[in-house]
This record gives sequence, structure tokens and C-alpha cells, in this order.
Amino acid sequence: MELTIERLGHLGDGLAAGPIFVDRALPGEVFSGDLLGDRLQNTRIVTPSKHRITPLCSAFKRCGGCALHHAHPDFVAQWKQEVVVRALAAQGITAEIQALHTSPENSRRRAKLTGRRTKKGATVGFFGKASDTIQPIEPCKVLVPEIMRIIPALEQFTVQFGSRKGQLGFWVLATDRGIDVSVEGLDHLADTDFGPFAQWAGSNGIARLSVGNEIICQHQAPQMTFGRVKVSPPPRAFTQATSAGERALQAAVARALAGADRVVDLFSGAGTLGLPLADRATLHCFENDAGLLEALAHGVRHTQGIKSVTTSTRDLFRNPVDHTDLKPFNAAIIDPPRAGAEQQVGQLAQSDLRDIAMVSCNPVSFARDAALLCNGGYLLKWIEVVDQFRWSPHIEIVAHFSKV
Repeated sequence: MELTIERLGHLGDGLAAGPIFVDRALPGEVFSGDLLGDRLQNTRIVTPSKHRITPLCSAFKRCGGCALHHAHPDFVAQWKQEVVVRALAAQGITAEIQALHTSPENSRRRAKLTGRRTKKGATVGFFGKASDTIQPIEPCKVLVPEIMRIIPALEQFTVQFGSRKGQLGFWVLATDRGIDVSVEGLDHLADTDFGPFAQWAGSNGIARLSVGNEIICQHQAPQMTFGRVKVSPPPRAFTQATSAGERALQAAVARALAGADRVVDLFSGAGTLGLPLADRATLHCFENDAGLLEALAHGVRHTQGIKSVTTSTRDLFRNPVDHTDLKPFNAAIIDPPRAGAEQQVGQLAQSDLRDIAMVSCNPVSFARDAALLCNGGYLLKWIEVVDQFRWSPHIEIVAHFSKV
């Protein structure tokens, strides 16, 4: 059968009427293939899109790490902006995207890799698309060179310590002071002396090695720099995916809150977005993860020349900060998880904060929360899109809301 692709779905697949899903298709293309359930299999392109290009990565067809290598970068940029505009329009909000920031090739500094022993050694990489087969990732257009260089070491670790039947998960982060690695899937070695693990880390230049959240060895503390503050995040801590994306988000937040001198940072994490403002504004950070706040506070204690930075451990989903408790502040940063923060945004909407910088990784929940602010008397002044996850359907947004 033949199908015409109408649009892209939220995971980057092509959608035909039905809906029927077609892997790695683009709007306007005609595909032939066999229909299996709601997905077209054994596909062949009958009519290609003018936006289709030859993938830049030779691993694209077998690797599940990227979804949009076959689309021209200009098409991807336009599509991501349109996704945001449509989500806002569904809430009755008209907006234009002021800027789009796309991270460069080989700039992803964190990744979850999987390792499995084989008859000849081990394979470490990403899973194939809709598959439990691990695909080697050499070459890779996404990951920073520092991560790519330790793939052989991770393979060695898998051979030496991995189970023959199981698999290992490697949470890898390239920091200012070296590679941080946290391993999962070592339950079969629960009672083992971890001395050989430390020896492996030392011989391969790993800054810190953890099993789960337990630090096995730390040759030097992994370090991220936010403004003047140097933070050593706990194992598996959330960080922005790329340095370029992080800088774009920080610059947009700083521009939105340019006149603020008393800032509340909601879902602050380790202070990625708030700490760069501490040169000129006092900052109070709310975060549910005590480990992230401890890392933030430690960095602040060892930094001179910044304003007061205080913290509170708090679950903002169950216990949002009431609008009456926001009176000491004149601006806010809010950067919730994908689900958004409907209850907390509802309190912001009732506040007298002059400016709000909202960061989101989900256009749908962002649009819902933006509508709450607009209904509460805030004006959506501008939006920027940050494409940290290049060649993926993932979209990040930063927006400036100001009290009318």
C-alpha cells in the first residue's frame, strides 16, 4: 500500500491518515510498505521530500539515538518552532519565536549508554530504534569527544565486571574537571570488593566512579561552573545536555530578569539558571532533591563576591510556594520537569512578581502553564527555543512573562 505523510508526530515519526506511523519519514512524502497494526513496515520512499538529506551519521539507520538525521536542519528548526506555536495556539495564545539556538555537532556532554558482553568482548552504545539490541556508536555525531574516547574503557569494564546474561547501564557526564561515570546492573557483584573498580577508574582517567548513587572512588571532584560558582553535582544529577544549550538558557533567563534584584528559583536543581544571577541579585532556591541543593550550597560557600544565596528543600508538586510567600521577591525562575507545574504556576499567577522566566522541555505543558499566567494578568513578552538534543524531536523553551 502507499501512504502520504501528513505531519511529524511528537517522537519524530511520520504520520499518515489513520493515524499510521512511518519511521523516519517527512511531511509530503509518499511511502509504500506493509501495514502491521498502526505502523508501516518494509517501507520504500516513492516520492521524497525536498527537505530530505543524506544522513550525516553512518550509524543512523541502525542506532536509536537520533530520529531526524534525514531532515535538513532548516526544516527541523522550523518544525520545532511550529510545534511551540501550535501548542500555544491551542490555549488561545498567539506568539512568535524570537530566536532558536541549536547546539553544534558532538556537543552532548551527558548520556545513558548500555553495555553487554559478547562472545568476542563487549558492545557499549545506544539501543537500536524500538529494539533491545545495543548498537555501537562509532562514529557518533552527537556525543562530545571526551565521552567517545572512554567507550573502549567502558567496553573493558563490561567484559571484566558485567554479567554474561545481563547488561550494564553507564550514566556518563563530561564535566569541567573530567568524566563522571555511574554504573547500574552490578547486582551480581553486590558483595564484591570494589577495589578493582577504583583501579579501572584510575587507569582510565575517570574523575569519579559510582555504583548507583554510592561513590566508589573520586580522583577529583567533577565540576560544573554556573556564573562564578563551581558546583560538584552528585552522581546522576540532572544537568543541561550541552554547554551551548546551557549558555543559551542562562542568557535568556538573565535577559528576562535583567532588572531583578530578589529572585526566587523554583525547581532550581543545582543552580544552573539561578546562580549566574547571583552577581547582582539575592537568590532563594527551592528544590526537592536535597543532594542537588547540598552541592549548590557547597559551591556558594566557596565563592566570594556574590549576593546572598539560600535554599529550601521542598516538593513543589505537593507543596507549592504560596503566592503570599512570594512577596519578598520581584522575579522568579521556574524550570519544572516535563509534566509542568500547574499548581505552582497557579500560585505565580496570583503573585505580584514583576518578571517570570519560565523554562520548559514540553511544549504542551508549557502552553497550559503559560495560559495560567496570562489569565492571571501576565503578558508573554517573548519566547526562545533551545535545541540541545540535535536530531531528536526534543524541544526546550524559555519565555519571559511580565506583569501587565
